[in-house]
Amino acid sequence: MESLLGIIFHSIGGFSSGSFYMPFKKVKDWAWESYWLVGGFFSWLIVPPLAAYLTIPNFPEIISAASPTIKTVVYLMGLIWGIGGLTYGLGVRYLGMSLGNSIVLGFCSTFGALVPSIYYNFYPAEGKISFTDMLASTGGRLVLIGVLVCVLGIAISGRAGILKEKDFGMEDGNNEQEFSLVKGLIIAVISGILSSFFNFGIEAGKPMAEAAVVQGCNPLFQNNVTYIVVLWGGLTTNFIWCMYLNFKNKTFKDYTNTKTPIAKNVTFSAIAGTMWFLQFFFYGMGESKLGNGASSWILHMSTIILTANFWGFYLKEWTGVSKKTFSTFLLGIGLIMLSIVLVGIGNSL
Repeated sequence: MESLLGIIFHSIGGFSSGSFYMPFKKVKDWAWESYWLVGGFFSWLIVPPLAAYLTIPNFPEIISAASPTIKTVVYLMGLIWGIGGLTYGLGVRYLGMSLGNSIVLGFCSTFGALVPSIYYNFYPAEGKISFTDMLASTGGRLVLIGVLVCVLGIAISGRAGILKEKDFGMEDGNNEQEFSLVKGLIIAVISGILSSFFNFGIEAGKPMAEAAVVQGCNPLFQNNVTYIVVLWGGLTTNFIWCMYLNFKNKTFKDYTNTKTPIAKNVTFSAIAGTMWFLQFFFYGMGESKLGNGASSWILHMSTIILTANFWGFYLKEWTGVSKKTFSTFLLGIGLIMLSIVLVGIGNSL
């Protein structure tokens, strides 16, 4: 029953994450950096403390009492993840919901499962599995096979992107003006690798989560205190970059331009940002039920990929492509999903 609840919570979180970009499509006449930053304030600064307050009222005291080393490492992981989160939006922008999410999250899922084990290889911790342990066990080797399958799936998905680019290039009146395979792939790969550091931020922040449980908080919400610090790092990265783009592109006027639907733009950005955070709210609930960080991460990523591809089909991103292109895309997605299953089974072993 606990595992079933974990799967349900991860599915809700994955659906929220896979759908969060949709409200952004309702934003009118604003530059990307403007609505991304407004949504980000809700994702990283407004909603997380509110969620923590409702579930762990004494979260400020827990963070204050935590070791400076722990807080520094968690913040740095959030800082690195912030770059991945920033480029995630650009990856989806240039590759579309289906292809962009599949490639970004394919990398993110595999590296998210591997990064903690590599860290524990250099800094051993009781009860934690190192990369050496993975090589020495059947389950660990299965995880590594899953990683290789994922890379193959990503390569085939990239091939589908090339074919899609050619298909659209042969059509007049193409409505995919922002589709850019090379730019999108580079950004998606960087995003997928760096985004995986959020998982390690959660692992590094376990002492704060455990302190919340010791003080009587519901274990279901224990990670909410850790998210505060991780997201400070993400806020730092995204705020600096968006401010730079606002300055470079002279788009500061977006926030006050009465010729644009400011109230609606802020509302849809806020909805997107809130939906984005809810993925981790339910992720923490799912992880507390499954008790396996790596497997939780993989399950979370798989539901996001499925949801994102549902929206990609809904938005008709693959309408007009050749049968060969679409088949190649499905093969790539299938391999990415297979890799997630392999990694999940490997971690359970």
